[in-house]
Amino acid sequence: MAAKAPTVIGVLTEPPAPTWWKANRHKVFGVTGLLIGYLVGTHLHGAPQQPETPRPGHTTPAPVAPGALRTHTAHGLAA
Repeated sequence: MAAKAPTVIGVLTEPPAPTWWKANRHKVFGVTGLLIGYLVGTHLHGAPQQPETPRPGHTTPAPVAPGALRTHTAHGLAA
C-alpha cells in the first residue's frame, strides 16, 4: 500500500507589512497626550488669589439706634 500525497487545504500568505502610521500611532498619541498634559499643567492657572486680610477673632454687635427693635440671638438679647 502506497502513502497518499498530502492534500492542499489552503494557502497561507504573509500579510502585508503595516504602514508607518499603523505601527507607530500609539507612540504618537502617547507623546501628544503627555505634551498637552504638560502644557495644561504648567500654563493653565486659576484666577489670581487675593491676599487674605486678617479677620478679627471676635466681633461685637453694632450699636442699636434709639427706638429700634431689639432682636433675640442664640445667647440672649442683642444690644
